Amino acid sequence: MTETNLWQWTAGEALALPPLEDRRQAEIAVVGGGYAGLSAALHLAERGREVVLLEAGGIGAGAAGRNGGQVIPGLKQDPEAVERIWGPGRGIRAAAFAGAAPDLVFELIARHRIACDAVRGGWLQPAAAPGHLPTLERRVAQWARLGASLRLLSRAEVAERLGTDAYHGALFDFRGGSLHPLKFARGLARAAMAAGARLFCRSPVRKIDRSGDGWRLVTPRGELRCGVLVCCTNAYSGPPVPEVSRCILPLWSVQIASEPQPAAVRERIVRDGICASDTRRLLTYFRFDAEGRFVIGGRGAVGERGRQRAFAALRRRARALFPDLEPSWRFAWGGLVALTENRLPQLAEPEPGLLLAFGYNGRGVALATATGRVLADRLTGTEPADLPLPVLGRPRFWPHAPLLRWSLPLAGPVAGWVERLRPAGGR
Repeated sequence: MTETNLWQWTAGEALALPPLEDRRQAEIAVVGGGYAGLSAALHLAERGREVVLLEAGGIGAGAAGRNGGQVIPGLKQDPEAVERIWGPGRGIRAAAFAGAAPDLVFELIARHRIACDAVRGGWLQPAAAPGHLPTLERRVAQWARLGASLRLLSRAEVAERLGTDAYHGALFDFRGGSLHPLKFARGLARAAMAAGARLFCRSPVRKIDRSGDGWRLVTPRGELRCGVLVCCTNAYSGPPVPEVSRCILPLWSVQIASEPQPAAVRERIVRDGICASDTRRLLTYFRFDAEGRFVIGGRGAVGERGRQRAFAALRRRARALFPDLEPSWRFAWGGLVALTENRLPQLAEPEPGLLLAFGYNGRGVALATATGRVLADRLTGTEPADLPLPVLGRPRFWPHAPLLRWSLPLAGPVAGWVERLRPAGGR
């Protein structure tokens, strides 16, 4: 099986955007054509700011065009954990902000008429073991204190909705949904350009220098000078942005997708537009796309051979969960997820005129989009104390990240062994 990305296959014609050439100037430069960068460019342009966005490949070439398309509310950490890490006031505000992040995604889709197969059918987190249910119960109670009416589903209710008896109950979050991730990214790009932002693709930033009170960004064919620089490269950050690379662990997530399944199959399994990601330590996430293809994903591996093994493991997992699926696995692909040490996103302003945003820990569709608006708020006058996410003076360095990168080939087998011995109630 060669790697074929379902989203690239079905997104239609790519945006024909030129590379940066010659010398240009802008008030604000955004580096990264994913959800955070595109959302920041859109919201800044709507507020009358002069914005140029530089993307190394095409729009959505990174995680925005490779993820599972699940619009999941909240952070990887539960509200009480966020409160412990960031303090009572800021923690609650950040949790509430992340819980409402899908609202912004679907509002942008409606306002800008983005055709991206959006469905707000809710997000299901099924319990892979009976011991995971207390964690889900606590999660529901914590969100209830913030005004979100999540539900706990019984084993029978989960079996009815998903069409499998492999799970022992589930959390159902009505705020979630799904979409075509690459169509959404391209829709944000079109909206940003319509608002006045200038977007350049195939323009990797090779060098970043201070230039007077601003910045100089060098690409293979051009140069951009700006007063403010916003870096939204996340797991795809390279040498020009070493601050980000030292703070994240880039992990592979892989997916496979079938040919469109028969209507009789779609009526029995994963019904009503639900998307799901379970509580296993090496979690499995799955849903149907708009044309009835079954999409399932999970943790990947380093190297081509490792990814092929991961694809095979997903095929086995799909058969175990849903024996009625017709095994026509045409698509298989992967991408990087940026994991942070505390499993929370980072927003940093290490010096005047420089903003860094990264670390969505697998929740990027909603969280990165909403963070882009937070970046625009900061650059249009909102003080750090009034933002929903804390603004660090320096990004949170992860001292063990280099060692963890070195040990990644062992991570999958070790985590699988630990899962069998002591299943974890996932996040």
